[in-house]
Amino acid sequence: MANIRSFKELRVWQNAINVAMEIFELTKSFPPEERFSLTDQIRRSSRSVAANITESWRKRRYPAAFVSKLNDAESEAAETQTWIEIAKRCGYLSQDKADYLDSRIEEILAQLVTMASQPEKWKIR
Repeated sequence: MANIRSFKELRVWQNAINVAMEIFELTKSFPPEERFSLTDQIRRSSRSVAANITESWRKRRYPAAFVSKLNDAESEAAETQTWIEIAKRCGYLSQDKADYLDSRIEEILAQLVTMASQPEKWKIR
């Protein structure tokens, strides 16, 4: 691990925040009747991925707590994939856009799994 001083330097956090912002922009075109349901849910879960990564960073002194927050981020990422699938099936996202977002989230999931499987590399010394 490089000498990372802030969660903002983590590639996984940068990827998560970028996907959340892409989803925010895309959901601006969702129908108004989805505002308090699908739009709200997909925005919330996608933002929660980055937020849980941030929380995990502050808990890295305790490996179990660190891994737990990474697992929460993983769960939120998987939830976001479900909302993307629903948006695609409702016709709000194209197949190409849904596939692109799904692949970005798969990359984030892989990064989270790698971090969680090696908590000792991230522990505060």
